[in-house]
Amino acid sequence: MHIHILGICGTFMGGIAAIAKQAGHKVTGCDANVYPPMSTQLEAMGIELVQGFGAEQADLNPDVYVIGNVVTRGKPLMEEILNRGLPYISGPQWLAENVLQDKWVLAVAGTHGKTTTSSMLAWILEDAGLAPGFLIGGIPENFGVSARLPGRPALDPDSVSPFFVIEADEYDTAFFDKRSKFVHYRPRTAILNNLEFDHADIFADLAAIETQFHHLVRTIPGNGRIVSNGREANLDRVLARGSWTPVERFGIEAGWQLGALHEDGGFDVLLNGEMQGTVSWALMGEHNRLNAIAAIAAARHAGVAVKDAIAALSRFANVKRRMEVKGTVNGITVYDDFAHHPTAIATTLEGLRRKAGGARILAVLEPRSNTMKLGTMKDALPGSLELADRVFCSAAGLNWNPGEALQVMGAKAQTFGDFDALIDAIVAEAKPGDHVLVMSNGGFGGIHQKLLDRLA
Repeated sequence: MHIHILGICGTFMGGIAAIAKQAGHKVTGCDANVYPPMSTQLEAMGIELVQGFGAEQADLNPDVYVIGNVVTRGKPLMEEILNRGLPYISGPQWLAENVLQDKWVLAVAGTHGKTTTSSMLAWILEDAGLAPGFLIGGIPENFGVSARLPGRPALDPDSVSPFFVIEADEYDTAFFDKRSKFVHYRPRTAILNNLEFDHADIFADLAAIETQFHHLVRTIPGNGRIVSNGREANLDRVLARGSWTPVERFGIEAGWQLGALHEDGGFDVLLNGEMQGTVSWALMGEHNRLNAIAAIAAARHAGVAVKDAIAALSRFANVKRRMEVKGTVNGITVYDDFAHHPTAIATTLEGLRRKAGGARILAVLEPRSNTMKLGTMKDALPGSLELADRVFCSAAGLNWNPGEALQVMGAKAQTFGDFDALIDAIVAEAKPGDHVLVMSNGGFGGIHQKLLDRLA
């Protein structure tokens, strides 16, 4: 089958491309504003990429067009598809019908931590010899790719693994299907990490997102398992609307709990107050420790012993763009992080502050997500950035003034409409021993390498 993917360079659609290619399909695709790591992953797989959404791509005559949720009415190719009555389907529906139908799906949902937790869970299953398939909105360092089909388990190499781990996004499916993506996946095991207001471009309020989460809960079978953050009242409210599946909670005493934190960054894991073992790793932040115990609980439902899951996490190597060190020049370390929601910004800074101690943190922020562009979260920004010593914020592409939002931070915060002026200011401020934390859910003009070059 030949599939042509519209919006192929998004992390989700790029993952579908990888899986379809591995399954033996001919895969082509198109997109605009292409940047790594997905563009480089597609290139490495030999997938032909067309720039833009020109109507002439209809002449490729694929068997089906797979439509990403970035595609809107008015795109010339999409209009040509509709006018000519050509076959099309959403990415999540294609995945559900062609890959997930007979699989034990382990889905990771939540406002924050989906990518990291999915990566941890996939790695635990892999380390246990279960050869899971996965589709993750980032590239786990342990795998080097964002998606793959299930492989052959170590203990039964003549079979194909039934397990598939998926990052279960609440964002809408496509312009013609406004349900959240995750309702297509029908998981047997589901992690509900947290729930906050986000995606203000498609959800009117928190209640609207809670309704979509409950739609997900409705699809989980009675012999399945829900692993839910016990600290989240919003998730408790979702489950109170009706749940037909056993629930395990984490982050609280009556469930999976974080024990003692060790000086080297490791931590103890408790279940109902009983010691289970110690995860030895160097990842930063309590949010990552909570992600870990959620992954351990979900893996146990799939048959992985807790001690084996704990040992696997001691070999977990994190995800690209999650506190990824891009380089150190003249004693100045530059990080890349995907944080773009105030809560994620705050937890990322909290983790780096624990590592940096009294050293200065220079936070560099690009408010790029649709929610941030709308200014919905602007009042929460100053509080989320309080652990930084200096803040440099890009004002490009915004219809609100971040300078006004950050005014309460005084001289500690600066905003820039010009990209080069932003880089000049960071370079002028940075000193040996500083940590420069760049936060954006996009490419940010390649700022990381430009900073490293200038700092050298």
